[in-house]
Amino acid sequence: MLNYSKKAVFFDLDHTLWDFDRNAGEALSELYDIYGFNRYFGSTPVEHFISTYSTINQQLWGLYNTGKITKEVLRKRRFRETFQVLGADPDAFPEKFEEDYLAICPRKPHLFPHAIEVLEYLRPSYSLHLISNGFREACQMKIRHSGLEKYFQNIVISELVGVLKPHPAIFHHALAKAAVSETEAVMIGDNLEADVNGAMKVGIEAIFFNPNGLEIEPEGYLSIRSLDQLRDLL
Repeated sequence: MLNYSKKAVFFDLDHTLWDFDRNAGEALSELYDIYGFNRYFGSTPVEHFISTYSTINQQLWGLYNTGKITKEVLRKRRFRETFQVLGADPDAFPEKFEEDYLAICPRKPHLFPHAIEVLEYLRPSYSLHLISNGFREACQMKIRHSGLEKYFQNIVISELVGVLKPHPAIFHHALAKAAVSETEAVMIGDNLEADVNGAMKVGIEAIFFNPNGLEIEPEGYLSIRSLDQLRDLL
């Protein structure tokens, strides 16, 4: 159980509430057919294209979260490197594909199971807030099109604050917006470094969302595999 009673619950967005893999997979599958990518990859199934992209995108986001690359570099590299890894000429990648992906993917509405019912359960007893390292325009679309907007008193986006999780400043900013102390808040997220360790370093208790059952021994934080387990903790 948590060590202190709480007044505010902070959630990460991507991979915690908003099902990034499902939404991105749908968007990429649609665009793969529209752009006829089979002419580049032959019999390579779309699922292999998606899984390759997902691995590269995750690696690049790790670099972005640690300040090693910019937003522009991340967006420029992720699909070109996917082409390269799959044996296609990266210069053949159509730039408009990225534009269409950015227009379609954030409008996908899929959330993790139990997300809405848990937010409904928490809302009467806690103030709810989002802290995301995602890009402003994409975050805003995801929140609006998935029906999340009405649940959160504050939406803290790193691009607007000027620092990324796990930097202490973004958590202090969120605490000030929520008007609570460190011990009165809890952070829930899927990223051990950005969400969990970042929160704990400023004195906020954390819950690791681990839907894939990664074999990690929790150290100083709680772990859940399904969002409905929050009912037992809050």
